[in-house]
Amino acid sequence: MKLLSFTHDGRDSFGAVVGTRVVDLGLKFAGVYADIVAVLKAGALDEVEAAIAGATGDYDLADITFLPVIPNPPKIICIGVNYDSHRTEIGRDPSARPMVFARFTASQAAHLEPMLLPPESETFDYEGEIAVIIGKAGRRIAEADCWDYIAGYAPYNDGSIREWQRHTAQWVPGKNFYKTGGFGPWMTTRGEIADNQTLHLKTRLNGVELQNATSDEMIFSIPYLIEYCSTFIPLEPGDVIVTGTPGGVGVRREPKLFMKDGDLVEVEITEVGVLQNPIKAEHV
Repeated sequence: MKLLSFTHDGRDSFGAVVGTRVVDLGLKFAGVYADIVAVLKAGALDEVEAAIAGATGDYDLADITFLPVIPNPPKIICIGVNYDSHRTEIGRDPSARPMVFARFTASQAAHLEPMLLPPESETFDYEGEIAVIIGKAGRRIAEADCWDYIAGYAPYNDGSIREWQRHTAQWVPGKNFYKTGGFGPWMTTRGEIADNQTLHLKTRLNGVELQNATSDEMIFSIPYLIEYCSTFIPLEPGDVIVTGTPGGVGVRREPKLFMKDGDLVEVEITEVGVLQNPIKAEHV
């Protein structure tokens, strides 16, 4: 299944993509499941799949306004420097453990929604990544069991304000400007993607491909990241783990390449879909 969150006629809802149409699961499950997180907490993905069998959809995709795939994630855990191509281009030594930082909900932007270039920055950089959505709660999850805790996958753009990222050794300010992280258009559920299947990740700016990598190139695999993160904090349904960006970021190009007002950035996971965000200067 492809599950998404959206607004239609002023009402927030969630649904499933069927071709070029959306089944409104908020209507089908009114009073039962309010959103994707509620479905995951109830362990009800099979129930949702049965509900959409044979459905033709309620609206065209063109008639909805996308929301971030999970608009209300309990946690957004981000992994830094998780591809050797990126580690090499930024000149970091290998690390025995993942670099972990956090994003906040307000930093996220939906598919087709502008990612905002703040007036404080001239170095708004793209970082195409694979997001993993957690499907059930767990603590100290063994790496061998981690696939069972995955609900699905989605494209993510960990948009970075480089000046603020470098203010201190802590990256959180540069990763949390308002609406700088794209998340969408939908999540493809684990049932559609084989465990340990190679995922192909690409990033394009104004149609020019700037990043191209596969999940096989991660330094720390998805199961390892789930094991590691669940050791220090319990994982919950709806948590998002953003697994790191490959080489090719703008700050390490020569000349440097940053996103500007009017640009269009795309993050594609071939097996999932394409996240598109225009870049818009934030006026204050």
